[in-house]
Amino acid sequence: MKIQKPTDLTEELKMGTTQMNTSSAPLVNGLISAELKTHRPRVMSKSGHSNVRIDKVDGIYLLYLQDLWTTVIDMKWRYKLTLFAATFVMTWFLFGVIYYAIAFLHGDLERDHFPPKHMPCVKEVNSLTGAFLFSLESQTTIGYGFRFITEECPHAIFLLVAQLVITTLIEIFITGTFLAKIARPKKRAETIKFSHCAVITKHNGELCLVIRVANMRKSLLIQCQLSGKLLQTYETKEGERILLNQASVKFHVDSSSESPFLILPLTFYHILDESSPLRDLTPQNLREKDFELVVLLNATVESTSAVCQSRTSYIPEEIHWGYEFVPVVSLSQNGKYVADFSQFEQIRRSVDSTFYSMDSEKQKLEERYRQEEERERGLRTMLLQQSNV
Repeated sequence: MKIQKPTDLTEELKMGTTQMNTSSAPLVNGLISAELKTHRPRVMSKSGHSNVRIDKVDGIYLLYLQDLWTTVIDMKWRYKLTLFAATFVMTWFLFGVIYYAIAFLHGDLERDHFPPKHMPCVKEVNSLTGAFLFSLESQTTIGYGFRFITEECPHAIFLLVAQLVITTLIEIFITGTFLAKIARPKKRAETIKFSHCAVITKHNGELCLVIRVANMRKSLLIQCQLSGKLLQTYETKEGERILLNQASVKFHVDSSSESPFLILPLTFYHILDESSPLRDLTPQNLREKDFELVVLLNATVESTSAVCQSRTSYIPEEIHWGYEFVPVVSLSQNGKYVADFSQFEQIRRSVDSTFYSMDSEKQKLEERYRQEEERERGLRTMLLQQSNV
């Protein structure tokens, strides 16, 4: 059998890929930077935001209004502050107009033609501006004592009670959404850092897909669980084409699937065995594949007990075969562990020479089997379509 040398594999990788070369991946002290710019469409952005657009939904605005709490919480801060200020101003003005209408109907605005012993509904409300100020003072409980309601108009008293009850409920709702937006664990999830790229290397004798995760705060995350979803086009035996089929990708830390202790940057491994949805990856077809690996980290914030989720995704151009991550954790002279994040994104060639040993005949046989399987699947699809006709 012919053993391929590392240098030969390097040349083959350079020829077989258009995204990963020395010009697109600059060398820094012999290390390859993981800063790669790709334009492939993706479901999940690197920052964890969904790129899926919801379109042509009947009654979508009604759906948002039915779930008003979530709608207000998801608002951007500039819209939320505008809504907060507009709510107060609008309620002041609305009830001010009603007070003005009551004063007008009661004849309180005709000061020169007051009948004897005339008692206005609201003292010193002689204009729309005065009614607005009375509404503002009542709702904010300022109570200057210059404008006040009298016993003359029961409907004005009822309106004052209704204003205080309604506006109190509105203030509770707006204030609650402010607190919920500030306290939600989304910001905590942003302090979880994923490596920009993933690598395929050997770990404990197994071929593994490797990513790196770090907690950027000193506060701990407990019950951490990292999982992955492989999104790719899939065709069933019946000929149905599923555009984004989801397959589970399991990760572990040092051959353990238990909750990791995320106090230092950790390396997560996915074994590329027969049960892996990525089992058919090779150095030659990696860049030709069309898939997206979405990685999700679920954890509980120790200080608030809130559950947060951090997400990212990897496409074939961001997965490097035959590389490994540069160590970032070291022991200082004073006996403290130090995590050097300047090396967090850096990768280097794998030092395991056996990793580059490949059986070309086995690869050709596997490729032939895959082609035969695809040919049989296409034949079954064509026969099925003919039988339906």
